[in-house]
Amino acid sequence: MTLPAHRSRGGAPVWDLFHELHDLRTRMDQLMHSTFPFPGVDFPGSDPTSAWAPLADVEDTEDAYLVELELPGVDRDQITVEVTDGELDVHGEIKEKERTGVVRRHTRRIGQFDYRTSLPPNTDTEHISAELSNGVLTVRVPKAQKAQPHRIEITG
Repeated sequence: MTLPAHRSRGGAPVWDLFHELHDLRTRMDQLMHSTFPFPGVDFPGSDPTSAWAPLADVEDTEDAYLVELELPGVDRDQITVEVTDGELDVHGEIKEKERTGVVRRHTRRIGQFDYRTSLPPNTDTEHISAELSNGVLTVRVPKAQKAQPHRIEITG
């Protein structure tokens, strides 16, 4: 068992709770990944080149579904948005940038990403739009117009 890390401030050792929690989380993530290696799920310490899913919010508005994905530093030509068989698929790649100094800590994700979600049956897939602004990709999936009730004349 590893003992808690003690840091020294002015001569007196200090236990760093946040450092210990970070180490514990990293070890638990590594354990989960080695025990349950789900494809497309990335844990810290796993292969950084494997595909991962960006953070996303899905909002249900009156006339559309809005899917917002965090993609900081990604150009729009590096992103592909597709709809196939009622499923929205956003994929692309974040490339590692060239650095002049020594990287002391690397926590931002790089490599291939893939976000998929099923669309409800009331969507209008012919009029989906996407906009990239300030590192957030917003995909607007309009809802299909509801059939308005109307009276049918009886003839004969």
